[in-house]
Amino acid sequence: MCKQCNYTQLLKSTGLEATANRLLIMEVIGSNNTPLTAAEVLRTVERTQPINRVTVYRILDLLVEHHLLERISASGRATHFGMAPNKHHPSHPHFYCVSCGLINCLSPESLTIGSENLQKTFPGRIQRIEIRVEGLCNTCLKQELAYS
Repeated sequence: MCKQCNYTQLLKSTGLEATANRLLIMEVIGSNNTPLTAAEVLRTVERTQPINRVTVYRILDLLVEHHLLERISASGRATHFGMAPNKHHPSHPHFYCVSCGLINCLSPESLTIGSENLQKTFPGRIQRIEIRVEGLCNTCLKQELAYS
């Protein structure tokens, strides 16, 4: 669990009740160093208690809708989930391995784009900026070099 986040308070601040399942899903995602798919969240939660797969998907959708979690795009069908930016989780880019599908969080300082400059030239309202860097992770790169 993220030692800095108060998940009960985060839920209540958006008008959501802090149910046991919502808290558990927030803790699973908040304590992970990488974004997780819904299936990964389900497997992790099931290690401690039984939970319905549909319940996990509904809670994930609800938490995204209330801007507590964010969907992180990856190639393919699986959506990943991470903490939405807040004072303890700054907005940051992600690295996607095109070979194995791994998604890693990059440090917020590694690549930044502020919405202020974009807002000056874009006629609409920017609500979210997602930056994804694609390439080969170290493991896949080593495998590729070993077979070359």
